[in-house]
Amino acid sequence: MLQLPDLSPLLGWYEKNKRDLPWRHTKDPYRIWVSEIMLQQTRVEAVLPYYARFLDTLPTVSALANAEEALLLKLWEGLGYYSRVRNMAKAARTVMTAHGGVFPHTYEDIRALCGIGDYTAGAIASFAFDLPYPAVDGNVLRVAARLLCYEKDVLSPAAKKELTAAVQAQIKRLPPAPLNQALMELGATVCLPNGTPRCEACPLREDCAALAHGMQNALPIRKKPQKRRKEEKTVLILRIADRIALQKRPETGLLAGLFEPPCLTGRLSADEVREHLLKTGLVPLRIAPLGDAKHIFTHLEWHMTGFEILLDENAATRLPQALFLAPREKIDNDYALPSAYAAYRAFM
Repeated sequence: MLQLPDLSPLLGWYEKNKRDLPWRHTKDPYRIWVSEIMLQQTRVEAVLPYYARFLDTLPTVSALANAEEALLLKLWEGLGYYSRVRNMAKAARTVMTAHGGVFPHTYEDIRALCGIGDYTAGAIASFAFDLPYPAVDGNVLRVAARLLCYEKDVLSPAAKKELTAAVQAQIKRLPPAPLNQALMELGATVCLPNGTPRCEACPLREDCAALAHGMQNALPIRKKPQKRRKEEKTVLILRIADRIALQKRPETGLLAGLFEPPCLTGRLSADEVREHLLKTGLVPLRIAPLGDAKHIFTHLEWHMTGFEILLDENAATRLPQALFLAPREKIDNDYALPSAYAAYRAFM
């Protein structure tokens, strides 16, 4: 089995250098859970306002379990991966029905909740209950790979298993919560990705095999992701006086259940947009270009061009059935729109 060097120097380093983050001031498993789900693939700085707003609105598991989906999506708007908040609501309902409203205290029961994987279960178990389980995220994989000069693809299941076992061995002999936090903090602030580690600031530099072999910039090894599929879309901001036409996305699939402006497939010109509208019985009074935008999902890119289209009052009765008119002053508060349309949000 792979054996990491003694990680105890990390504990003192962490106490002196840790960032002051709100979820580090609590042992409440619910609040820790919310932070961990929000932090997945999202920067800490971006999460902070979402975390505060979410907990102000839904301060307990019970509140989350009873929340309407529209509210959940609005609170999550801009974080992306909306299935995560839906899974949180499902898990909260399980806590209420299967655990009497008390967040489970064992790793196995935490791991069994909807949307919670090995990493999140380990984080909650160690941070909230001081249970000896590792929380191995991308930061920890990178730290472990460099300490061991590990030259396999760290994203492969076999590599994750090996590196997690190495961390687990250290968790059994050192305080689990501080050690997990320290490993993540080291990866986030010192043992940085993309070949730019700050080795001079690392408390483990003397025991780092990658540094000793001059490999710190080459590790960890990650298999190149598949190329993202590209889609071209034309975004239509249809306006009738102070109302904007929106539609709801399907309840399954990408951005499920969110609201969006109507879109046409392909990159259309203003004349092509006008022709399309006339065919549907809508007579545009004005068509103004809004420029281009791009949004990147994990496996997909949207390349968009947009137009603001002014329609007369009579057009309200001729809109396609899927569309409805939302007052502009209510859109920000009442409708969860994907951040993919951020470039056109000001025109809504």
